Amino acid sequence: METRTRTSRNLRWTLIGMSLAVLMVASGLALAQSSDGEKRVSVTTESTRVQRDAGLPGIVSEDEFAALSSDGPRRSGKGVSVQSKAGTSAVSTANVDFWFFTADVVLFGDHDGDGYFSGIDLLFDADTYFSSVDVYAVVYLSYEGGSWNEYAATENFSIFGASSDDDYVVVTELVEGYPSGSYDILIELFDAYDDSFLAYIGPDDTSELAFLPLEDTYRDTPIVPDIVIVEEHGGGSLGWLAIFGLGIATIGRLLSKILSKKRAE
Repeated sequence: METRTRTSRNLRWTLIGMSLAVLMVASGLALAQSSDGEKRVSVTTESTRVQRDAGLPGIVSEDEFAALSSDGPRRSGKGVSVQSKAGTSAVSTANVDFWFFTADVVLFGDHDGDGYFSGIDLLFDADTYFSSVDVYAVVYLSYEGGSWNEYAATENFSIFGASSDDDYVVVTELVEGYPSGSYDILIELFDAYDDSFLAYIGPDDTSELAFLPLEDTYRDTPIVPDIVIVEEHGGGSLGWLAIFGLGIATIGRLLSKILSKKRAE
C-alpha cells in the first residue's frame, strides 16, 4: 500500500519535471533565436491566383535579411522606398500608366492563440494601360509605424492590361526576427526590363495592408497544457471503505446470532 503511494508520487514529480524541462528547452530555443535577432528569415511561395486555384505548385524561396529596423519615420507618397530587386535605386516617381487595383491579406498560423500570426497570404492585382508588361514586386513590412523592411521579392510575372485574371499571390511564413506587434505592408511594382519603379500600394491606400498583428514562428509557441495526475491508491480511501463495510457485515452477523440464541432460550 505504502509502496504504491510512493510510486504514484514519484511518477507525478517525474512528469512535472519532464514538462518543466520541455518548457525550459523551448524557451531557451526561442530566446536563443530571438536574442541574436541580427537577421530576419522568411519562406515565401509565389504564384498567380489562377495557378494556385488550379492546385499547381508555386515558386518557393527562403530569404534572409538584416535585422528588423524600426527607427525613424517612414516616408509616404510616391516612391516610398524605391529600391529595385537588383539592389539599385530606381526613379522615385510612379508611372501613371501603372497602378494597383486591389490588394488583400489573409493571416494564418496563430498556434499559441495570442492573436498574433506568423503567416501572410497576400494577393494583389496590378494593372496597366499597355496590353502586356513583365514586372516584379518587392514587398515590405513596417513594425509599429517604423521604417520599411523588405521581406519578399517576386520573380518576374506578366500583367495584362486591366484584366482581373492576372492577380498575383505571395504567401510568406515569418520564421525569425519579427517581434510580436502591429505591422503594415507596402508593395512596390518594378519593370522587369529596366528595374524602373512603376507603382505602389500601402496602408494609406487600403486598410487591408494596415495594423496586421504578426510575429515570427519562434515566438508563436504552442501552449503546453497542464498535466493533471489522478492518484488512485489500493490502500487509500477505497481500501478503508472496504474494511469498514466488512466490519459492519461482521457485526451484523454477530448480532443476528445473539438474537437467534436468545429466542431459542
